[in-house]
Formats: sequence, C-alpha cells, structure tokens
Amino acid sequence: MSRKVFYKYNELTGAFERVFPSRVDRVWSVVKNSFEAVAVAVILIGGLYYLIDFPKERLLREENTRLKQHLDQLDNRLTDALDVLDHVIERDNNFYRVMMQADPMSINRRMAGHERRNLTGFSDAELVEDVTEKMDILDRLLYSQINSFDSLRTYAAQQKDRIASIPSVQPISHYDMKQMASGYGTRVDPVYGTIKFHEGMDFASAVGTPVYATGNATVRKAGWESGYGNLIELDHGYNYTTRYAHLSKILVRPGQTVKRGDKIGEVGNTGKSTGSHLHYEVRYNGQPRNPVNYYFQDLTPEQYVELIRAADAAAHVMD
Repeated sequence: MSRKVFYKYNELTGAFERVFPSRVDRVWSVVKNSFEAVAVAVILIGGLYYLIDFPKERLLREENTRLKQHLDQLDNRLTDALDVLDHVIERDNNFYRVMMQADPMSINRRMAGHERRNLTGFSDAELVEDVTEKMDILDRLLYSQINSFDSLRTYAAQQKDRIASIPSVQPISHYDMKQMASGYGTRVDPVYGTIKFHEGMDFASAVGTPVYATGNATVRKAGWESGYGNLIELDHGYNYTTRYAHLSKILVRPGQTVKRGDKIGEVGNTGKSTGSHLHYEVRYNGQPRNPVNYYFQDLTPEQYVELIRAADAAAHVMD
C-alpha cells in the first residue's frame, strides 16, 4: 500500500511544501490501523462461528445441551427426594414428641457438618451448585435420620408399656373410611353456623362400621353424653385419654380393660351430628391434641402423608 503524502501551501514562497508527520503521529497511525484490522478480524471470525456450523462445535453444543437436561432431571429428582424426607422427618419428630415424650432432633443437629460449596467457576454454575447442595443435604439428613431411628429403637425397648398404651392407630380401618370429613382446628359449626374449635377429627363412614381402641386402656365412660351422643372415653394412662363419639352401638362398659385393636363400638349418627361418622379425640393432661400426629403404627408413609393432606383440606364439620 502506498503511503499518503501531504502538502501545505507556503504563503511566503508561494509554493506547496511537503509535510512530514511527527513520530507521535506515525505511531498513532500504526496503532489505529492495527486496531481496525484486529476489530475486523474479530467480527469476521465471530460471524463465521455463528453462521457456519463446524462439526466439532456442533457436537460440543449438543453434548452441553444433553448435560444440561440431565442436570435438570437430577435436580427435580433430588427435590422430590428431599420432599419425601421432609415427611419422614416430620413423622419422626411427631413420634418422639407425642409417644416417647422425648425432644425431637433439631435441624442444627441434623445438618451438623454440612458446609455450602461455591462452584461459581463451573459452566452453568448456579444449577451445578444447586444440585450439589441438594445432594449434600440429602446425604446429611439421611445419615442423621438413621442415627435418629437407632436411638429411637433403643429408647423404645425400654418403654414397652407406654408404647402399648398411648394411642397410635386410627380408630377405624383405613379401608372403611369413606373420607376425612373434618380435621383438627377452627371450623364453622354445621348446626349453629358459628366459629368453633374442632377438638378432634371426623371420619365419615357407614353406620355399623367397627370402631377400635387405639391403645391399651381402661374404659372410663360408656354411655350417653350431651352433644357427643353415645360416647366411649378410654383412659390410657401416661396422662392420655381418647374419646369416640356419635356411636350407634357401645360394646364395652366402664372399668373394662381393652387392648389396642379391640372392637369397642360401631359408627353411628347420635347426638349433635349431621351424618354418619365417628368423632375421635386425643387428649393429653386433659387438653386436646391433634389426632393426626398419632397414626404412626398402622399407616404406610404414603397413607400417612395423604391423611395429613386430607385433614388439612377437610373443612366440613359433622358435629
């Protein structure tokens, strides 16, 4: 390329004289031209990369896409596994709290030794970090849960009578229950329309459905009780009592000893009731407790989770 030549008119001599650029101007010209050349090259290469599908680059992109999909699937599976483990932990804590009268394992103890990792240097760093974090949490919680069950087994061996006495099954068979009519908590009274605290659970079932004792006990009451209709109240010891209301038949008498699983009555529609059902209460030191926490011996984990959901959703009180 020929170099550009510049001239300047000299008024004194009346002639054009050649102008020679300074060293700075010459350096700046070289730098400017080099920068422009590099910029053009980068643009061309970048355009070729995105416009032309080179085989190696295409394979790498396809592999990265597959890896991203696998990470997404793994992340979803870990999320589901952690949800299941949360239900196991909840059941474990309820078991400790309501049956063994022992303190549940705190989340700090369950997560002891866990440290969050920083993987921001990886490709798709946020997803990789999230999946790795969930795997670490799952490992830590599973290890803690195994230790918790081992401790519980040792403790339970020393508490045989307590275990046999404290209510821990459903009062009617899971297969005889039509639906969960109402759970424990604040509800609207079906007769008076006022807000009331429902102190038990209502199991909708046909008249004559067997009702079972939920733990070893002595019959405290067996007869008519205002509002409750035909009522059975069992004294389980260890400050626990249970109530079975609106029965069609009472098959026990006061002072009688019963075992867990013994048939004590039949579902009915007596007293203040709007349909055939069993109203069931668990009381500790005379105060009502949520019965859903006391079904840990006769239900599978899946049935237990479903019962919790049904109890939370049910809002139609039948008494």
